[in-house]
Amino acid sequence: MTEHDQKQLGSTLWAIADQLRGAMNADDFRDYMLSFLFLRYLSDNYEAAVKKELGRDYPELENGDSRTALAVWYKQNPEDIDELEQQMRRKTHYVIEPAFLWGSITELARTQDDELLHTLENGFTYIENESFASTFGGLFSEINLNSEKLGKGYSARNDKLCTIIKKIADGLAHFSTDSDTLGDAYEYLIGQFAAGSGKKAGEFYTPQQISSILSAIVILDCQEPTTGKKKYLESVLDFACGSGSLLLNVRDRLGPNGIGKIYGQEKNITTYNLARMNMLLHGVKDSEFSIYHGDTLTNDWDMLRETNPAKKPKFDAVVANPPFSYRWQPTEALGEDVRFKNHGMAPKSAADFAFLLHGFHYLKPDGVMAIILPHGVLFRGGAEQRIRTKLLKDGHIDTVIGLPAKLFYSTGIPVCILVLKKCKKPDDVLFINASDSEHFEKVKRQNRLRSKDIKKIIDTYQFRKEEERYARRVTMDEIEANGYNLNISRYISTAVPEEPVDLQAINAELVSLTQDIEVARDKHNAFLVELGLPPLP
Repeated sequence: MTEHDQKQLGSTLWAIADQLRGAMNADDFRDYMLSFLFLRYLSDNYEAAVKKELGRDYPELENGDSRTALAVWYKQNPEDIDELEQQMRRKTHYVIEPAFLWGSITELARTQDDELLHTLENGFTYIENESFASTFGGLFSEINLNSEKLGKGYSARNDKLCTIIKKIADGLAHFSTDSDTLGDAYEYLIGQFAAGSGKKAGEFYTPQQISSILSAIVILDCQEPTTGKKKYLESVLDFACGSGSLLLNVRDRLGPNGIGKIYGQEKNITTYNLARMNMLLHGVKDSEFSIYHGDTLTNDWDMLRETNPAKKPKFDAVVANPPFSYRWQPTEALGEDVRFKNHGMAPKSAADFAFLLHGFHYLKPDGVMAIILPHGVLFRGGAEQRIRTKLLKDGHIDTVIGLPAKLFYSTGIPVCILVLKKCKKPDDVLFINASDSEHFEKVKRQNRLRSKDIKKIIDTYQFRKEEERYARRVTMDEIEANGYNLNISRYISTAVPEEPVDLQAINAELVSLTQDIEVARDKHNAFLVELGLPPLP
């Protein structure tokens, strides 16, 4: 499928969503639509695996037969079903009975069958309970098919689901879909729903343009970024992963075999489920990722709480877009937490540095961390100034990148990217000012970084370039003289210099104009004399 067709598929599905959701909140409808798209993916993947497993025994259906091939095989081979399902659990790690396949569900929708809703409920439960719990457990737990948002009463809800599923099936029928295509469509819809969710969008989505900057930075060598991207990362962590788009962006840059394992953590249960679906939809095997549902700040993921230094997890790359200025409850116990005790606690009014220190703690000595934060972390005083000072004195802040306002759906404030390293080579901090109007374009109510803007940021970081009004390497002495304040305007002047005035050229032009005026006046006066009128002075 071409890139044009992929965009067309995404646009088609979004048009369906926009048409059908009516008065329903965008977040609520998102969960239904993305779950159905995911069921389509699971079904396609499962049927392809079964077909490969059964070989010539896989039934060939005649045109017009509305049954699924697997349903026919189940009917013909009842005594072999258990053996097949055991084999599929080993190979695909999940099982779908024929009645719960997308093809069967769409047939129920097409015929307006009264049992569609019940069948969907049973299907979601079956997939969760009959598969590997670590990956599929609770995957559809937030999909409430009995919600009054779908309609009042069973019949109305069943009818609404029939309409939604039939429209999605019709929309997909015009395109040749594989897992990558469905993954791209899923990602496109997440972005569109984020745009419609306003402030809530920040809970689950990092715009692709910003994700691409972070992902490009963390795959470059820590000491010598000019040597280009690494070929392989053993592990990548996003401790506030939302729908997982940032992690997938890193994977996309390195290829499907470029990362040993992807790790993510997400507090919101609905978004946590979205992330797991997103991983599987993009062809990431359940053995290649681990997404944990829990609170990052209290660090309730047992894997990260490991005290044995030999087993303690460390990551080659850490990326994150945590909630901005999140209010939290620091306690005395957290003050002694190994993540914070050497730097101090972030204030309860803004957990920005708490998130940063959490991720930095788990970074490998030769790893790279890139985190999106509000500009306030660069200059706010108090506890944040003490943490910032400690990080700077220890040589851990490598680069500060200022971005324009209105890049996010969730907030209009300008943001920055901080790049941190435990063993950075240059004894200075690179400042990049990408917030001026020439470095982005305005699109309706949002601002957008173009491909050339993204490339310029990445190239400037990679080769540590300096450019007037855009990028500058600042010594630690100068930063110390500024009280460890990292406000970009202190180090890079954004004032546009006035064009120099060529006084000789202007004087020559004035002399020429004066001569022209005198010639015109003399000519005019000659006409006035002929007419008997007094000449002009």
